[in-house]
Amino acid sequence: MILSILLSLILIGLGMIHFNWVIGGKFGFVESLPTKENGERVLNPKKIDSAIVGIGLIAFGFFYVLKSGLIEYNLPEWIIKYGSWIIPIIFLLRAVGEFKYVGFFKSVRKTDFAKLDTKLFSPLCLIIGILGIIIQLIK
Repeated sequence: MILSILLSLILIGLGMIHFNWVIGGKFGFVESLPTKENGERVLNPKKIDSAIVGIGLIAFGFFYVLKSGLIEYNLPEWIIKYGSWIIPIIFLLRAVGEFKYVGFFKSVRKTDFAKLDTKLFSPLCLIIGILGIIIQLIK
């Protein structure tokens, strides 16, 4: 239960950061975007992109609130069965990355984003993925 609540707080917090960007906030926005060595952004997300990711993260967070048992709500069994594996797999894949700009195995390592990705973003995704698997295995 404690791990589910912790994971839900992390995911909802990340979702709120994305919604902050939707309403024009700047906190962490530039730092969260991968760049090429020349400083050119690899991604140029629009507000709708941040909103979609924010909705997904908050939905994942509420999934773990429900999984914790704090709120009694019966989701269809297939959502619990597959969601419990899909969510951690998404974050583990993000931690591994796409081998160029993002993840532990990226080749571009000297940009500001790459340094933050190595120290913060990828480890956070790895922790989220591992916690999700632990929660699945102990339930």
